[in-house]
Amino acid sequence: MDVYVQRVGQKGRTVRRWFQRGMRPRMVKDQRYRSACIFGAVCPARDTGAALVLTRVSVAAMNLLLEEVASQLPAGTHAAMLIDNAGWHTANDLRVPPNITLVHLPPYSPELNAIEKVWQYLRDRYLSGRLFPGTRAIVDACCAAWNSLIAETGRIRSLTDFEWARQVNR
Repeated sequence: MDVYVQRVGQKGRTVRRWFQRGMRPRMVKDQRYRSACIFGAVCPARDTGAALVLTRVSVAAMNLLLEEVASQLPAGTHAAMLIDNAGWHTANDLRVPPNITLVHLPPYSPELNAIEKVWQYLRDRYLSGRLFPGTRAIVDACCAAWNSLIAETGRIRSLTDFEWARQVNR
């Protein structure tokens, strides 16, 4: 499993858009600062994931995600979660359930964390180029985007199934 946090909000990013050659497409870019964060984990082998959308990043939020993931694992399953070295991933008061092992990635290696492709997909398809009136609208958009991702059979697997990671399953 790969876990990561993606910030979504009014201070959005511009993304690439298909458009007629020689013309520039229009895109809105908000300058306000409200945001929410998607705490997400995906499992390429089972083509599923779990996420929480919260307005703050903290160790408590990470603990909530770990509890959610642990509760969704089939009985007798142990998950290895790839995570970066963010402060809320390495804190002393992080409560890791017994059916999860955290595997810390080397610094400056986002290409090893498959969930980065999930965040790119969500931004490109659902979350970029939008104006959000407030925090509630951001949270609702994040939830709708995640639910759309989960509903697409095979999408998580197609985005996150790295051949080198399959070797761990054997």
